[in-house]
Parts: sequence; C-alpha cells; structure tokens
Amino acid sequence: MSTPLLVSIQVALPQRLGRKGAVDPLDRPWHTAFHKLPITGPVQVGRLTISGDGQADLRFHGGPDRPILAYCADHYALWREELKEPTMPFGGFGENFTMTSLNEQEVCLGDRYAIGGLRVEVSQPRQPCSKLARRWNNNDLPAWVIKTNRGGWYFRVLQEAPVEAGMAVELLDRPYPKWTIARAMFAMYRGKKDAEANGELAALQPLSVDWREIF
Repeated sequence: MSTPLLVSIQVALPQRLGRKGAVDPLDRPWHTAFHKLPITGPVQVGRLTISGDGQADLRFHGGPDRPILAYCADHYALWREELKEPTMPFGGFGENFTMTSLNEQEVCLGDRYAIGGLRVEVSQPRQPCSKLARRWNNNDLPAWVIKTNRGGWYFRVLQEAPVEAGMAVELLDRPYPKWTIARAMFAMYRGKKDAEANGELAALQPLSVDWREIF
C-alpha cells in the first residue's frame, strides 16, 4: 500500500444559510460550518479545534473527542459519479482532513497516527446527519453513506502541532485491529442485538464517551 497522505485541509466557521419561507425544507434557514474550504500552508491543530475552524452544533461535533473529521480522498471519484456532481471538491463531506490510502475498512478505533509533529487518535466513526443532505440537496444521502460505509471518522488530538497539505500520515499504533470503522458502524446501526460486541465497545477506552454510553 502506498504511504497515506494528508492531501487537503479544510476549515470553516459557522454561518447562516437558506431562505426564510422556502417551500423545500432543504432550502430553509440553517446554521452550519459544513461548507469547509481548503487552506494552503501550515495551520495549527489544537486539542479542541483547527485554527480557523468551528462547529455549529457542539452536541454532536467538536469537543475533545471530535475536533477533526477525516475522510478518504479515494471516495470522491465514486461520489462524483454516483451523485452526478463532477466538480464535488475535497471538503464536500464536511471533513477537515482529506487523506489518501486510508478508508473505513482499514482504519480502526484507537489507531494512533503521526502527521509531522501532530499526534492523533481515532475516536469514532462519523454519523452522517441531515446537514449532509442539505449540503447536497439530497435527502437520501445520509442513508446512502451508511449503506456504503463511506462516512469517515473522527480524530482526537493527543499532541498539538501545525500541519499542512502534502504531509505523510504514519500509523504509530493499532491496539484494536478487529474494530475497524466499518465494523463499528455496523454495530451502531445493525448489530445492536450483539451483546458481546456491545460490551466490548462500551469498554473500549479510545471510543468517544457518547458512543460508549450508547453501547
């Protein structure tokens, strides 16, 4: 496998979008930081946020468990074709880090990675929400993401440092190789009757507090 790369970094601050009185609910006013835009040059990554980035809904985004959303760059070719969005850019799924050669079938809960001086740990899968549907005006998209296991994952920050696009992503440790992002998503949405799996996930310390409570 080729060396994974951080090919693009995106940030955005919350903004209000939509139109009052719109007939289509997807066009009505909403508050979001989903429309991430790429940045060039070094950017500081802190324990709670990337410089210049923010989250509109802190119940489900941000905080110490979810300051960075990562996504597989290789998924974009599929989405551009399937959604008939040939110009869909990196960041189109609201991610901060777009990475090559890493996907939901390989990345595992608790994985630790180095990107230059930055140290991050995989904390949970990304759960697609209605804001993804609103971004691309497609109510079916969140369910589609779950079905295809192309949701991405969150990192918590263990060691702060600046990063920039083009840096290598080095796997440092994989303590839970059986718990891939894809398997954790299956457990969340289709495997909740599996008491053994639920017990393992509830006790998995790198998993975000919210997910451990659910399991």
